[in-house]
Amino acid sequence: MTDLYLDLMEKCLLNTIYEDAPIDPWTGYKYDPHLRDVGRDWPGQAHTMIGQKRLHQLREACEIVIREGIAGDFIETGVWRGGACIMMRAVLKAYRITDRTVWCADSFEGLPQPDAEHYPEDTNDPHHTFIQLAVSLDQVKSNFVKYGLLDDQVRFLKGWFKDTLPSAPIGTVAVLRLDGDMYESTMQALDSLYDKVSLRGFVIVDDYGAVPGCQTAIKDFRAKRNISEPVVNIDWGGIYWRKVHPA
Repeated sequence: MTDLYLDLMEKCLLNTIYEDAPIDPWTGYKYDPHLRDVGRDWPGQAHTMIGQKRLHQLREACEIVIREGIAGDFIETGVWRGGACIMMRAVLKAYRITDRTVWCADSFEGLPQPDAEHYPEDTNDPHHTFIQLAVSLDQVKSNFVKYGLLDDQVRFLKGWFKDTLPSAPIGTVAVLRLDGDMYESTMQALDSLYDKVSLRGFVIVDDYGAVPGCQTAIKDFRAKRNISEPVVNIDWGGIYWRKVHPA
């Protein structure tokens, strides 16, 4: 029953059941299951745009840390409509886990304007102009409610990462999922949270293959912290590694 429930959650969160049309112009506003599978469209109604491959990998990562007894909460930095965080909460529900929290960190106002002075890698980054990426906190909470998964095991960190993450009351992290698109957002999340990731915990990056600034941030952080754990490709855009050594 656990697999049946989580399989259905994947289909609902991706809305592959009703095949809703995307809202991005590059798809011609037509549903394509192959694009939805690898997260290459922006769904009109679905609660996540990360695609089936990345959503399933997230589910598996959460299940693995539960099975292996790896301590820590789950967090996503950059949640959009909340779908990936809803999946993390669904996994906890399915396995009757009551001592872990799902943290949802987002401005809930879209992405920041590039700070080219401090993060030149983000110069001319257009993400702050995409109004489709601005989803309110109330809407994300409402999406959790639709699945019966909004409770005290879900906590929200509203604001820019530079303001919320350094002082966030998070102890240890078992699954860290980065979906901030930009160099600034990616680096700030890593600087604040990487040391909290448990050994054998997961670090998942959504935009590594999609946004050059994100990829550069990952490479720069891994280099400055001498991180040698191998990077595993999920699909064309997403990657992950498991933290084996303290950094």
